[in-house]
Amino acid sequence: MHVIERFVILLYDRTSKCKDVNKARKKLFAKKSSVQNIPPTYAALEQHVKRSALQGGHVWGQALVPEPVLPPPTDWGWHRSDDGPYTPLWTTLPEASKTCYELVSCGCKKGCRNRCKCKKASLQCTGLCFCEGECQ
Repeated sequence: MHVIERFVILLYDRTSKCKDVNKARKKLFAKKSSVQNIPPTYAALEQHVKRSALQGGHVWGQALVPEPVLPPPTDWGWHRSDDGPYTPLWTTLPEASKTCYELVSCGCKKGCRNRCKCKKASLQCTGLCFCEGECQ
């Protein structure tokens, strides 16, 4: 996993000396300040590697076997709820909007009303909001 982590860091910043993908995320976000230009978290990368290993090692590795014996996908980066279809387990981390309330901001121009993101999340508007927290 260390080699894959280093490889992914170099995909996003070829001059980086970082070996920890989470530290590289912080540094790149500080430089580029865009989530589209930073690598995935370690937790997300780990789940992706698991799904890739399942596909390449187990599924393709037994492509010519008449009755392949495959491990349960839920051990390899997939999630299944109540006999529904398998869906990718993107990360084991909690959703940022549920843990980082300070990242929620609204774009209200004429006072905050029903469509305000902050009000929907039961939060006060802040200086990050378009209204700069002055609409209360």
